[in-house]
Amino acid sequence: MAVPRAERTRQPSANRASPACPPLPSPAPPSPGVLRGIDPQLAFMPYPTAHVPHADLGPLAGLSFGVNDVFDVAGYPTSAGNPLMLALSGVRDRTASAVQRLLDAGARYAGKTCIDELSFSISGRNTHFGTPVNGAAPGRVPGGASSGSASVVSTGLCDFALVTDTGGSSRVPASHCGLFGLRPTPGRISLDGCVPLCESFDTVGCLARDADVFERAAEVLLGADTRPLPPDPVLWRAADAFESMDAAVQLALRPSTERVQAFLGPARDVRVAHDPDADALHWAFRHLQGREAWLSTGPFIERHVPPLGPGVAERFAWAREISDDQVASARRLQRSLHRRLGALLRAGAVLMLPTMPDIAPRLDEEEPSLDLYRHRAVRLLCWASLAGVPQVTLPLARRLGAPLGLSLIGPAGSDLSLVRLAARICRPDLP
Repeated sequence: MAVPRAERTRQPSANRASPACPPLPSPAPPSPGVLRGIDPQLAFMPYPTAHVPHADLGPLAGLSFGVNDVFDVAGYPTSAGNPLMLALSGVRDRTASAVQRLLDAGARYAGKTCIDELSFSISGRNTHFGTPVNGAAPGRVPGGASSGSASVVSTGLCDFALVTDTGGSSRVPASHCGLFGLRPTPGRISLDGCVPLCESFDTVGCLARDADVFERAAEVLLGADTRPLPPDPVLWRAADAFESMDAAVQLALRPSTERVQAFLGPARDVRVAHDPDADALHWAFRHLQGREAWLSTGPFIERHVPPLGPGVAERFAWAREISDDQVASARRLQRSLHRRLGALLRAGAVLMLPTMPDIAPRLDEEEPSLDLYRHRAVRLLCWASLAGVPQVTLPLARRLGAPLGLSLIGPAGSDLSLVRLAARICRPDLP
């Protein structure tokens, strides 16, 4: 069912920290007012600068990139968006494989970026480190967990960013901030040197403003496809996903869907989530994600009892109580969706669907409202996560002055073909 994943390591902090650099003292959470003096976007982690060498030449020479603060970078600590984890981290003496691959290709490291706390949210609001600015819609949340990365790319501080995606951490901020976003086939890009959230769902992706930059970064990270798309793939339209959108959202997405069809030909309608239905798949993903999140992060929470922000604390408390029966039922539903999407995409077809249920919520939205939005979002985001297939978000639509993403899903192993297809569709020279 799941594609075998690339090996990653998560050694104890004491083994990974440089002996010459003891663990950092426990910091007081920096106030947004203080950080705004040096980083108005609240996007970068406020770490002292350390030299991170990169190749002088290479396919990414001349480009800069931000890095989610779940990846190790030699000379920096790794916080995963939590002050206590930052205090326990110590300064790393090695760099995550995916980061090093970009450095070796000539890209310049610009800094660690803020993320949602412990990666367990999609709002982009971090109680401890602030809410990074959405460069495409400043009055709205950036989306998460890769909030800081989306901010530095959408505000022009970096050309692209290295991010993660478990349940939407690249696709959500890509849609909210008007960016290209990639969630790859699990195991396609190494997770070595990355703080885990959910073992079977974690992936490494990227965000970019520009189609050419997106394609160049993806080529370096992905390598050659094992199942490249054919020159003229069949286009499926997830009718049930579009029908679940409000009328105004469907209207806003129409020019984007027409653009994709002008490139690939008329789409064929299909109902993806009908047996099981969208709500059952939503809960299947939530139960599997919650169980794995508690297995990876629960020991840290139980041992240190760190103060967790609103929403994050409740999700971990809920995850702790997930039963074995719920997990077993979720696995059955996952297998059903895996078979269905596998059959749908087997001949090299692609599936078109909305990335998110709407534009980004406003910054002043309360947690209960955000939780309802999150529920609707997971109904869309869980398909690629459960089925282990790649998804690319295209920054083609807008509504009320804010970005709204459209997605393409391809068969497992077609990641680079899917990125190149998205880049061709979005280039401005397309009629």
